[in-house]
Amino acid sequence: MVSWIKSSGFLRSVLLSSSHAYHRDDQQLHGTPLRYLLTPSLQKEAAPRVEELGWREMERISAFPGISDSEQRLYIPGGGVTKALYTDCCTEDISMAVMLIFCSEGDNIPDAFALVNHLNDWLHLLEKPTQGSVQWRVPPSWRLLFGSGIPPLLF
Repeated sequence: MVSWIKSSGFLRSVLLSSSHAYHRDDQQLHGTPLRYLLTPSLQKEAAPRVEELGWREMERISAFPGISDSEQRLYIPGGGVTKALYTDCCTEDISMAVMLIFCSEGDNIPDAFALVNHLNDWLHLLEKPTQGSVQWRVPPSWRLLFGSGIPPLLF
């Protein structure tokens, strides 16, 4: 993936991801469930805007909680390849932003909209209407996210 991003010559890449809500530590329980990470090559460009928006960076947690707080590490449980891809992009000097939301099992459609609206605040992908929220197109695959329901002919 990293070599493809590099060979494509993107100005920046954005990874939308999530992390298990039940793994949050005390400092992550306060405020918004949305977090971000920026690679060093994107930090210079995007940091002022991110600060202006009041976003919270993904906190590093103690590698040995309760024993020693000296060693901090990035921990994204349930994030799949997010941490590895972010780390590789940092090493390869690729401009990447990672946007995360802490979420629980179940219907995560509202979480997906919250995450993409958060992204839209930064990149202005769609114009925000004066009233209401941005109307995103829902993927057709979401229609049967929890199955097709009980067939009415059963009753």
